Amino acid sequence: MTPRLLLVEDDPRLGPLVADVLSSQWDVTLAVTGEDALEVAVARYFDVMVVDRRLPGIDGTEVVAALRSRRISTPVLMLTALGEVRDRVSGLDAGANDYLTKPFDFDELSARLRALTRDYSGTETGVEIGGWMFYPDDSSITSPYTGRVMLTEKETALLRMLASDPARAFTRQHLLSAVFDHGEQLGTVDTYVHYLRRKTDRDMVTTIRGVGYRLGTPA
Repeated sequence: MTPRLLLVEDDPRLGPLVADVLSSQWDVTLAVTGEDALEVAVARYFDVMVVDRRLPGIDGTEVVAALRSRRISTPVLMLTALGEVRDRVSGLDAGANDYLTKPFDFDELSARLRALTRDYSGTETGVEIGGWMFYPDDSSITSPYTGRVMLTEKETALLRMLASDPARAFTRQHLLSAVFDHGEQLGTVDTYVHYLRRKTDRDMVTTIRGVGYRLGTPA
């Protein structure tokens, strides 16, 4: 699946240009206001975001701060014409992970995005979930009682997403967007949560009423 990028840029010429250049490596969604950016970022999963600092209405630092307050930990590169130290500091303090000043080189932008999304985990690295060990690269999870259990690609992707932020309650729409193919229905998320619980433990995934799901604490 092509990694997803949210570009938030209100310049009518620069926005489409950046989106076009990045579309060779990313599935790009372009938003032109802070309000639009927040709406789409909450509804859909993105691997990385590029946010212009100066936006009409809600500015870029407010967008990033609002995302972080919602426990959305997607890496953010802030893009701006403001190059003074205090401007960079305010963006980073709001929750941005990196900062690039306009005008910029597209090769540098691409390199920074690769760095923000690079997976440093090794194939032998496991994620502890209660008494279980989850190995995303092997699509397997080890039970403290019965040993290794193999997972399907979608089961692995769903569990990986939940494990990426164990304290966060993910909406069903967010999980649908992040894990499943376009056109699938919300019920697909519920079905795969059922599959995971059946293969592992009923407490592997916790239902948060009115919200969705978060990682559980199986024994």
